[in-house]
Amino acid sequence: MGLVVLLMALTALPASAWDEPGVPPPTPMHDAHPDPDADPDADPLAGLALPDLATDPGSELGDLASGGRAPGPALAPGAPAAAGGPPSEALPPAVANPRMFHGLAFDTCMTPSLDTMRRWRSSKYGAVGVYYGGRGRACPHQPRLGHRWMKEVQRLGWRVLPVYVGSQSPCAVAGLKKTYRIGRHAWRQGAQEGRAAVRRARAVGIRAGSPLYLDMEAYKYRQKKCGRTTLTFVRGWDRQVRGKGYVPGFYSSADSGVAHMRAAARAGARDLPSVIWFARWHTRPRLAREPVLRGSAWSSRRRIHQYAGNVKERHGGRTLVIDRNLVHAPVARIR
Repeated sequence: MGLVVLLMALTALPASAWDEPGVPPPTPMHDAHPDPDADPDADPLAGLALPDLATDPGSELGDLASGGRAPGPALAPGAPAAAGGPPSEALPPAVANPRMFHGLAFDTCMTPSLDTMRRWRSSKYGAVGVYYGGRGRACPHQPRLGHRWMKEVQRLGWRVLPVYVGSQSPCAVAGLKKTYRIGRHAWRQGAQEGRAAVRRARAVGIRAGSPLYLDMEAYKYRQKKCGRTTLTFVRGWDRQVRGKGYVPGFYSSADSGVAHMRAAARAGARDLPSVIWFARWHTRPRLAREPVLRGSAWSSRRRIHQYAGNVKERHGGRTLVIDRNLVHAPVARIR
């Protein structure tokens, strides 16, 4: 992701750590460290401009009203609709009832070969996080990844968690991620990248009804302007992805991006992610006891916990450096 701020230590691994033929050591994506600016006494809603109504809590995915309909239009800077706009369109049944997976998953920066995926069927993992698109990917060149790869891994019995690493928060903790910072028109940019995420998903065989997980690396969400910009981008992205018949998911560290989404939900924001993928390393894998998500936010059937990162594992004679995840969430439909 898996999913999913920048740990550079992995680049120092010896070549022997990478046994898969032809695969260079990737630059790691994730850091589950808390927000360094976190203040336990600070107001978590500071800087949020969220005038719209709460998401509908009655459905499994939380953001779909009864009957499989999306919530109505929400106000946001640059948003195309205002309160009292046209009624929302019915979504495909697959979105309201996505394909689910409950078990362990791994994600790794570079898409493994089909031979490696075949050998790793002997592992405890049943799903794989795939960085299928986005300008912010640490491994942008994925020569193995395509429609054929997707179909073959599904045939082998794998479930796929598609991860899109688009523009990043202007107050990202990792300096390198600021290269891909969100611009001045956050809603418009989020919408454009949401459409791009859907186009890329379709190109590799990911059907409507599938989740697309937006990877937003750790950022200082308590900075008011930056928090507003990042949230507006995420909401614009979610609106487009959901409107195209896909399920919008969100990956970030538990104490930054995920805490931000939880604060937005409490403030009544619409167009929030349907599924949360939270990184909290050095803990036991658990979905229901994450302190940031306590209460009713994103039930345990809509969560992924990335509980370890940058670890080496060997299965079937092939070694990869991976992140480990516990999943109870939607997975891709591959045609």
